Amino acid sequence: MRLLNDLKLSRNKETRARRTGATCSDEPSVTRPVEWKLSVPGRPTLTVHDNRWENGERDLTLYQPTVVPEMPAALSNLHNRLRSGIAGSRGRAELRIMLYPTYVDGRGRPRIKKSLTTEELVGWVGLRPLRKLTEREGVTLEPAFDRPGLPDVDLEKPQDEKPLQHALFFPAEDDKTPVTAFVHFRIVPVLRHIGWLRPDWSRPEGEE
Repeated sequence: MRLLNDLKLSRNKETRARRTGATCSDEPSVTRPVEWKLSVPGRPTLTVHDNRWENGERDLTLYQPTVVPEMPAALSNLHNRLRSGIAGSRGRAELRIMLYPTYVDGRGRPRIKKSLTTEELVGWVGLRPLRKLTEREGVTLEPAFDRPGLPDVDLEKPQDEKPLQHALFFPAEDDKTPVTAFVHFRIVPVLRHIGWLRPDWSRPEGEE
């Protein structure tokens, strides 16, 4: 599936081997990841793993292969780091992934932004990707936590008054939405930073 003009995402239909590791909560467990390939013309193919851990946890990560192709440090430093957890939300049937966009700091290290106004989130991720994600059946963009006083999340009129943590809620059987979202908010900003994707001048350059 084409995410941007220069970016394609496809699922690897081969069954991956079981491997041991630590979950986001640092618990030892075993996973047989669902693997996705991310292709940029003229660049090494990147691998995203959707880890379904046997202890019930789940996360997405830019997987680090045994031999890492030559690439800029900012992208290399993203491998196996800044994972995104996928979890249920109390009182809801859907699953949730937090929308924490990546930026690259002055030392070339990827970092994440957690609290943003909705207008700022649009600036980081892009209005078109967010609209395409929320056009999927059963997918909504909302405040991550049900707390009083939080503004509505409206992509038609994104508010720029109160920072909050945003999350994407999606049906449990929907495998594409969390991976697509992960690519847009975690990997694409780094690809733009290193020049592997064309710049989008509507987005911030980064923060220290």
